[in-house]
Amino acid sequence: MTDFYFIRHGQTKANALGLKQGTINTELTYLNEVGEQQAQHLHDNFDISFADRVIVSPLTRTKRTAEVLNQTAQLPVTEDIRLLEISYGDWDGQKNADLEADHGEVFDPVLHDVLPTYVDLTENGESFKHVEERADAVMQDYAKQDPDGKFIVVTHGFTVKAAVLAALKPESVMALPEPENTSLTKISLIDGRYYVWYYNRVK
Repeated sequence: MTDFYFIRHGQTKANALGLKQGTINTELTYLNEVGEQQAQHLHDNFDISFADRVIVSPLTRTKRTAEVLNQTAQLPVTEDIRLLEISYGDWDGQKNADLEADHGEVFDPVLHDVLPTYVDLTENGESFKHVEERADAVMQDYAKQDPDGKFIVVTHGFTVKAAVLAALKPESVMALPEPENTSLTKISLIDGRYYVWYYNRVK
């Protein structure tokens, strides 16, 4: 059994402003004071010393969250580009509320987040399916390398959601909201079958 503990990074300035961050990696997308506190709180309430390795998206907000979380356990860390956040193309950096006001037809009215069809209106926007395939590949590859491994995976909101979508394959991808900052999601891969033990758990 290979266990993956997915963690969304702490809050960023862009999160607080309601911006689409995507793959932007500037000071605007670094952890803010709340995000630093969230990461420290998770460290204080979730001992990761049981795990074998931390796998992290290469963006500053995820690396900083992992650094705080790993300050005591000092597990080996691997960066994996496949854990990047979804890229919204030319919508990256724009206010979510403004985009919804202008393009409400590609937003879920309850979640106030983009539907998969948003890619039809953007330049270079990444499809939901592609992120799901990236997340699935990460879990499959690390499970092959270490079938009994326990991995802490520090990544992004949509990427965590995509990992669960890969595991559960629900009829509606919008049935699953994105997880909160520094929440925990546990997925296991056992004999080629996924099991989702919990999602969006806040310590």
